[in-house]
Amino acid sequence: MTNQPVVSVVMPVYNGAQYIRQAVESVFRQDVPLELIVVDDGSSDDTEEILKEYLGRDDFHYLRNKNNTGAAASRNRGVREARGEYVAFLDADDWWTDGKLKHQLRVLKDSGAVLCSTGRELMNPDGTSTGKYIPVKQKISYRELLKHNSINCSSVLIRKEAALEFPMEHDDSHEDYLTWLKVLRKFGFGAGINEPYLKYRLSEDGKSRNKWKSALMTYKVYRYMGYNMAESILFFGSYVIHGIWKYR
Repeated sequence: MTNQPVVSVVMPVYNGAQYIRQAVESVFRQDVPLELIVVDDGSSDDTEEILKEYLGRDDFHYLRNKNNTGAAASRNRGVREARGEYVAFLDADDWWTDGKLKHQLRVLKDSGAVLCSTGRELMNPDGTSTGKYIPVKQKISYRELLKHNSINCSSVLIRKEAALEFPMEHDDSHEDYLTWLKVLRKFGFGAGINEPYLKYRLSEDGKSRNKWKSALMTYKVYRYMGYNMAESILFFGSYVIHGIWKYR
C-alpha cells in the first residue's frame, strides 16, 4: 500500500528535457513523505522519455495535457490531483537543496502561516551561480506583498485547501503573484525562510525576462485584485523600485 504523502510536489513542464532530471532528483532527496506530480504540457522534446525511468515509483505521477494550456493551468491540474496536506511548486528548470521541505513544514506548524517561501540564489542557464541572492522576510503580510512580490513560486509550500480555493488564473498577468495576494488577503500572512533552498535558473525566454511585459503584467495583477487605477499605479511604483534593487 502506498504511504500517504504529507507534501504533494507539483511540477509543470514544457520541453524541459535539458533540466528536468536535476529538478526531479532534488525533490526525491527531500526527507519528508511526498509525491511528485509532473504535468507535461505537451512537450515535443525528450521530456517524456527521460521521465520514464521514474514511472515505477509509487511516489511519482506523470500527467500529460492533451493541449498546451500553460504553466498555471498545469499547476492547477496538479493541485487537483494532489493527495498531500501541503502542496509545493517547482518549475522543471529550477531545483532545491536538501532539507527544504522539512524546514518549511516545521516553520508552517510553528507559525500558523498558510504558506512558506524561501530565499533564492539566481543561477545562470548552465547551472552556475550568478553570485546574486534574493532574501525573504520571516513574516510576509498582505500589505507588504502588495508593494512587491517577494514570493517565488518554485519556493512555495502551501496548505492544499488554500491552493484549491485560489487556483492560478489570468495568465496575462503574473498569475502566481495574484494567487499569493488572494491567499494572504484571506488567511493573514505567510512565512519566509531566509536561506537559499531554491536555486532559480534564469532564462532568456521566461515571462519575467521582458521587463516591459513583466511590468504590464504586474499592473494587471493589481487591477484583478480590485484596485482602481490610481491605487494600482501607486503599488506599481513600489514594484518598480523593488525591481531595480532586486536585479541591480
